[in-house]
Amino acid sequence: MLALEVDLHIDHSQSLKAKRSVVKSLVDTARRRYLVAAAEVGGQDRWQRAVLGFAAVAESEHHATDVVDAVERFIWAHPEVEVVSAERRWLE
Repeated sequence: MLALEVDLHIDHSQSLKAKRSVVKSLVDTARRRYLVAAAEVGGQDRWQRAVLGFAAVAESEHHATDVVDAVERFIWAHPEVEVVSAERRWLE
């Protein structure tokens, strides 16, 4: 299993409700489009920060890497967020 943790800055968010809208869109789309487990795993009480976690389980390391690469490109391409950091970890 390959896990991806992405720390985001959501500059235009002025409330937790506005932030949750952006986070929900990212998480739901990633789950649906890439078939990954996804959740907000940090920064829940901050208006302009969020930490999202994604996990891909696949039959090969190569496939899991391809899926996580696609998720990461999707997050980087989202116009409402700035990626502060992204970290990958293999889990056994």
